[in-house]
Amino acid sequence: MSLHQGQQTIKQLEQRKGGYYYLKIEAAIVGKLSNKRKTRLICTIDNLVSYRCGLNHLGDGNFYLIVSGKRLKALGKNLGDLVAFSIEEDPDQLGVAIPEVLEVLLAQDPEAKSIFDVLTDGKKRSLIYAILKVKDLDKQVRIALDFLNEQNR
Repeated sequence: MSLHQGQQTIKQLEQRKGGYYYLKIEAAIVGKLSNKRKTRLICTIDNLVSYRCGLNHLGDGNFYLIVSGKRLKALGKNLGDLVAFSIEEDPDQLGVAIPEVLEVLLAQDPEAKSIFDVLTDGKKRSLIYAILKVKDLDKQVRIALDFLNEQNR
């Protein structure tokens, strides 16, 4: 179920702030979310592209969702083009699937699981993204263990 629907032009942050393309989300909309600004979302643009994302603070009390250049290309859109979009709360507050190798590691290693369980969602996502960058399973396990040991210090 859509929490908010609207239309707006694709904007871009200034280069010193990252130069990201984005959609602005008003503070009043964010105030309705279950976890306010920490809520993970699913954004759908022009009913063609749907992706999981998080809110970023715009600096004026409002927020924004990053729209990657790759997604704009898939939509055939550019900076300043009008898009229709909708956002809804992601039912998985982590906002990303846990890779099987990490699930197995956490099931087999109670100490690793206890460290993982106390990490913030952002740290958990960082670990998952680091694992997903590597194809070799042994290296994935090593990355996970190194990350968790570093967080335990």
